[in-house]
Amino acid sequence: MRIVLAGLATSHPYTDARTLTRHAELVVWEPDPERLRRFTDEHPAAKVTGSLGEALATGPDGVVLTVPNPGVPEALARVLETGVPCFVNKPAVASRAQLDALDRLDVHDRVLSGSVLRFAPAFAGTTVDPGEVLAVRATVRHDVGLWAGGYNAWQDTPGEGGGTMVTMGVHGVELLVALLGPDVRLVGAAGAKRHYEGLRSEDTGVMALRWGSGVTGTVEIIGVSDDESYSVTVHRRGGSDTIVIEGGDDPVKGLGYEGTIEAFLSMVRGAPSPVPWEQTRAILDVLVTAREIT
Repeated sequence: MRIVLAGLATSHPYTDARTLTRHAELVVWEPDPERLRRFTDEHPAAKVTGSLGEALATGPDGVVLTVPNPGVPEALARVLETGVPCFVNKPAVASRAQLDALDRLDVHDRVLSGSVLRFAPAFAGTTVDPGEVLAVRATVRHDVGLWAGGYNAWQDTPGEGGGTMVTMGVHGVELLVALLGPDVRLVGAAGAKRHYEGLRSEDTGVMALRWGSGVTGTVEIIGVSDDESYSVTVHRRGGSDTIVIEGGDDPVKGLGYEGTIEAFLSMVRGAPSPVPWEQTRAILDVLVTAREIT
């Protein structure tokens, strides 16, 4: 099996590769020499290519795509031309223009994108009866202080990577849509800088959601945090249930990275994406709308 890692723009493909290397020959393309060096130091057997076209010409069985958000639609279009399965690391887009460009693509049923938390053992397989649900809440605790020093400035720039509202907010929106489905819209959002003044975006945020069924939801984003954790609370008449997702002793497994790659490899073997594109599109629309109004 041959897998192309097309871009190393965030930390995620480095983590993905640790699972993939147990199953496949790796081919990598990344224009930034320092990021590429970090990768090849850990994976010296990986075949390095000089362009996306050269990487795709190696005949991969699947592609993990991780480029800065403005470049995702064009890069994904080139991957789609090959017909092979593709996993697009989150979030696929971060602005309305990017989403419009994505909408013009013919996305097939072996394209997966979204938060790895959907595949975390603490959450995977969780279901609810929407008729019993009064409201839901997702809380994202993930520190964004690294951006305040200028690291990966494109991620912190609202018009490029979407900032904290999009890049961290995707985790909460993803978990709630996984539970209640894609018939959802944003009804309000706000963000603020409470600690990291050097940011281009915000370090805290909140979104209010409403599903067509009438269920309401809240996503809280806490970007100033000593610990990384995520939680989902489901409120019912008889009480509330909370699921907590943490890395534990094995963050690759505990946070869902391993499960995500396992789902991707199932697609390589012929299965459709376990996440319908309708859900992914709904999540992206919520995030883009939240970015627009904040």
